[in-house]
Amino acid sequence: MSTKADRTVDRIQQRLVDYSCRLRYEELPDTTIHAAKVRLIDTLGALIGGFDGEPCRIVRKTAARVPDSGGATVIGTAGMTTPDLAAFVNGTTARYVEMNDVYHWPGSSGGHPSDVVAPILATAEHARAGGRDLLAAVVLGYEIYLRLSDAVHSEGFDPTNFCTLGTAAAAGTLVRLSPDQLARCIAMAAVPSNILKSVRTGHLSMWKAVAAGHAGRAGVFSALLARDGMDGPSLPFEGAGGWCAHVAGKRFSLDVMGGDGAPFKIEGTMIKPRASCASTISSILAAEKVAPSVKGRVADIARVTVEVYERAKVGMGTGEHHWNPVSRETADHSIPYVTAAALIDGTVTPRQFDDAHRHNPALRALLPKIEVVANDEFTRAYERLPVEHRTRVHVVMRDGERFTGESGGDRGDLSDRKSDAEIAEKFLGLTEEFLGIARAGGILERLWTLEKLDDVAVVPRDFARDEGGTTR
Repeated sequence: MSTKADRTVDRIQQRLVDYSCRLRYEELPDTTIHAAKVRLIDTLGALIGGFDGEPCRIVRKTAARVPDSGGATVIGTAGMTTPDLAAFVNGTTARYVEMNDVYHWPGSSGGHPSDVVAPILATAEHARAGGRDLLAAVVLGYEIYLRLSDAVHSEGFDPTNFCTLGTAAAAGTLVRLSPDQLARCIAMAAVPSNILKSVRTGHLSMWKAVAAGHAGRAGVFSALLARDGMDGPSLPFEGAGGWCAHVAGKRFSLDVMGGDGAPFKIEGTMIKPRASCASTISSILAAEKVAPSVKGRVADIARVTVEVYERAKVGMGTGEHHWNPVSRETADHSIPYVTAAALIDGTVTPRQFDDAHRHNPALRALLPKIEVVANDEFTRAYERLPVEHRTRVHVVMRDGERFTGESGGDRGDLSDRKSDAEIAEKFLGLTEEFLGIARAGGILERLWTLEKLDDVAVVPRDFARDEGGTTR
């Protein structure tokens, strides 16, 4: 049955099916292929960096109850579970440490498009796909995620919903769904799997990271169901009860997609240099420039003013929870917290969010002295292209001495493209303790030449650590 003759398939659904079925590795520009490798390397590094997080341990425990030797690997272990549960565990773990890439385009919903990577890799392993098919699937998952992010801005729904749809289409291509099956897969991803914005509002919980794994799992599960013959809801986007009316809140189209002269969106995402929410990173970078001047004198700080763009102020510098974070998840989304941590410790790494740091009396004493304000000039720089994440940190000491640090634009910006050497340094920094120097370097070399692999199943298995917690 042709989906074009099927009255249960709507225009957006058909567009996603047609685009997904046409995309081929051989037609991708070299820069796009390289960008896909970079995002795979970056996401896998973040996954290992977050491996020992509490929610990551919990979801591994859950998946261990469902072994499946024909499924996919729980990365960091030798264990295997169903492909959808592997997507859940690996997606959660990759998201936990706040080191995976981020997206901002003026007017977009933003989000973390690398949320698609771990679920797509789990499906590729299960399907015994080659490196070229994996890279093409990652490009596809990103493209759908990011074009939806540009087209849809919903106050009530989280951007992880774009992950569900991007993952579903990419997973569907990897398990070789027909166009009709892929239409069903996309319908099953679109209708029942929508995540509310409350996962990222107020005092944050473990679910901030788990939402990414949940979204990825829903996409993979939809592909597996479609492969086995399950039908999906009719008119999932444009029907009276569909995604446009109730999630997007409007009709939209996806007329422009990567290829045929249009750039692929994967090349426009930003690689994080610090383990924190993207809207807090410019505050960290600015505070780092002041930190040497106040080293050993933090108790003598009278007040700190952090000037940021409006979106950062509203999202990460408004509300009492940002001055009293009770969880890691709230702390890494708090401008006051990360500014205080950077001033005290000189930088911010994943360790700055552990219990000892969050309850440090010196940090707690500094938090009430920090004010976050919106700077109109910085807001304008954030809302135009090229996007600039500008921040200024002013520190006034009790004796009247003043220090200022600035970041963004030509002072170093989150948007700056990272070199391959910087990508490698970040990956090795996140993985060497877990894997050992030799293994981490060997894995990195394999990932840079991923297109040469006939079976990508070796990639997740490379990361296994034995049950005693030591590397193989």
